[in-house]
Amino acid sequence: MQHSLRVPSDKRYLADVRRFIEAHATMTHFPEFVIEHIKLAVDEACTNIIEHAYQRNNTEAIEVVVAVDEATFRIILRHRGIPFARDHYHRPQDLRASINARKGGGWGVFLMNRLMDEVDYRVLDGYNEVCLVKKRMINGKR
Repeated sequence: MQHSLRVPSDKRYLADVRRFIEAHATMTHFPEFVIEHIKLAVDEACTNIIEHAYQRNNTEAIEVVVAVDEATFRIILRHRGIPFARDHYHRPQDLRASINARKGGGWGVFLMNRLMDEVDYRVLDGYNEVCLVKKRMINGKR
């Protein structure tokens, strides 16, 4: 089953995206802390699209697709901005140093990878996609 939401590439719409994700994740009976992890990962991915792919151009759009099956809860974020250059991404090395220097940013990709079971980037049919997957429990196992 798939559901989609299209929002402008503006941080003002991130709350709408979080509510959309929460509504569908709640139907899958994830524990509340898992739903919060999923929402945070999606929020980070959308923020990266807004800030980096669209370079804060809020006239563009992000399509949020939720696809649920027996084994997975999949979120696909589609956009036509600049694709994520995985080869050029370098995670900051020291969280404590970043905090002490009051230097924000750079940790979103790391966080998404920690909170989700799978994170993938691809280009498909002229769209850039960020795919976030959380595996569902089946008979008590993931």
